[in-house]
Amino acid sequence: MTTQKYMPFHLHNIDDSRKLMPIKSPYSNEEIGLLYPCSKDEVDESIKRAKAAQNIWKTETVRQRAELLFLWAKQINSSVEEMASILMQEVGKGIDDAVKEVKRTVDFINYTAEEVIHMTGESMRGENFPGGSRKKLAIIERVPLGVVLSIAPFNYPINLAAAKIAPALAAGNSCIFKPATQGSICGWYLVKTLIDAGMPEELVPLITGKGSEIGDYLVQHPLLNFVSFTGGTETGLSIAKKVGMVPIVMELGGKDPAIVFDDVDLELIAKTIVAGGFSYSGQRCTGIKRVIAHKSIIHELTKLLTKEVELLSIGSPEDNCSIVPLIDTKAADYIVELIDDALQKGAVALTGNKREGNIVYPTLLTNVNLNMRVAWEEPFGPVLPIFEFETEEEAVNLANASDYGLQVSIFSSSYDRAFKMSDRLETGTVQINGRPERGPDHFPFIGTKHSGIGVQGIRKSIESMSREKVTILNFE
Repeated sequence: MTTQKYMPFHLHNIDDSRKLMPIKSPYSNEEIGLLYPCSKDEVDESIKRAKAAQNIWKTETVRQRAELLFLWAKQINSSVEEMASILMQEVGKGIDDAVKEVKRTVDFINYTAEEVIHMTGESMRGENFPGGSRKKLAIIERVPLGVVLSIAPFNYPINLAAAKIAPALAAGNSCIFKPATQGSICGWYLVKTLIDAGMPEELVPLITGKGSEIGDYLVQHPLLNFVSFTGGTETGLSIAKKVGMVPIVMELGGKDPAIVFDDVDLELIAKTIVAGGFSYSGQRCTGIKRVIAHKSIIHELTKLLTKEVELLSIGSPEDNCSIVPLIDTKAADYIVELIDDALQKGAVALTGNKREGNIVYPTLLTNVNLNMRVAWEEPFGPVLPIFEFETEEEAVNLANASDYGLQVSIFSSSYDRAFKMSDRLETGTVQINGRPERGPDHFPFIGTKHSGIGVQGIRKSIESMSREKVTILNFE
């Protein structure tokens, strides 16, 4: 059977001499597609054409832009099973979770269209300021930035791509879309549904290829007006140094702790922590990456966590297993390195510490100390270190010591204590009695320190991808 080739829609003079990139499934290791790698010249052409298309798109009314987004959501909704199957094959996510991701994307796009319709401007009279006059009236509106570059990650290749594209288009921008290489087929199908809905292909050019070859050229292109990036912190920091005066929003790594006090239902909390730490093999920036438990309950909690971890299903995403092969061998190697380093320095593995191919069995580590890499580095995989604390001050200091600041979960029956503690935590979001998560998608989503910059969330994303413009009327 001939492997399908995935070519960018907007390039009409494809370079037939360029070698296509094979994309293999992380769980079957079968080749599922051949990807066209764009050249720098093709990137340049794409951005110039997107700029020209944006000059037309921005003249469409807000209602017209929203109506096209509604049609896009309808196209995706008619292809949920097909897109979910592609998602499962390409990034190894359980099929049920893949279906949920696609359906969530439909909801996200519809909400974005509704939100932009209801975003109105404002006016100000000059008389409100001391010495001002009724003869001045300011009309304040939001206008698009121009050309937006959206770089999406592998782990949510449809939802997090749409979470960038939809607000960009809603605000009146064009959108250069660069998916992760492993995730590009999902990106191709996503853009196809958008074009099928009636979007001009030049307005959302799909840029495929290795970031190591075109990444620097792409992020430094002089016609870019905004960069939205979700991915690793190291890459994000590199991009931030290169974009200059171009505004950016970045969603980077996390080291999200779950702080557990001694006044909670430990059985319930153990289930929540395991679900938060090990779903999709821990390949989530908002996954629980460390447990900080009160000294008096740590023994009981670790027993319950071990019991829950040993109930996790391990195997194929086709069987909806929680623990599936990591995205590639490099990712699996890294998790094993973190576990080995911890064990060599005195940690104890309560369960796991086993590898079969790119499946790393879910591993709980106790007796963890701050000299271990796993205490500081983000494990994008199924390993969870457990720390203990005696005072609230200890818990806060341990949580804040990380370079990351995405989310923190506090589990306590005392909301008064949790609220007071929240004020002292250096993080974008504090979850009280809940695991870290990105949604609901209309909530602000914020990373601090090395976890990101800027604010996402449907309305916040539209605002980030537009700017205020003031027109002042002067009356006689």
